[in-house]
Amino acid sequence: MANTYYGKYLIAALLCVGFAMLINAQEKPVTDICLGCICEAISGCNRTATCTGGVCGLFRITWPYWSDGGKLTLNGESPDSETAYPNCVNDPYCAANTIQNYMTKYAQDCNGDNQVDCFDYAAIHKLGGYGCKGELGYNYQTTLSNCLNLFQG
Repeated sequence: MANTYYGKYLIAALLCVGFAMLINAQEKPVTDICLGCICEAISGCNRTATCTGGVCGLFRITWPYWSDGGKLTLNGESPDSETAYPNCVNDPYCAANTIQNYMTKYAQDCNGDNQVDCFDYAAIHKLGGYGCKGELGYNYQTTLSNCLNLFQG
């Protein structure tokens, strides 16, 4: 029953992110499944998540992360506007594109397995581009692994 509940919300999140990514079809480093699983691991893909404790949105993005990801904005808003950061990262499409830009900038093999894959992107997302070799935490890592096993299976 938990897998059905978990799966329904993850599928909905994947569809939202996937649709958003299709609109902007340039080459992206992070797959839709990986984005969905990062979302699930970081926030349970809580679409009602707003800004708390310096992080915003369902991907829990900080201001420095958003800045490193290119300061993307919605509807032509100036990146210097006070609302540009929360408006973008609280929007799944803008947040996903911020992550893609961030990963393009910081992609690396964080876990020493000689490949850059979703586990590395998840570590970069959680720990930052310069700290991704650190410990992820049991819950984050387990949720990510279970999600990837379920959808890449």
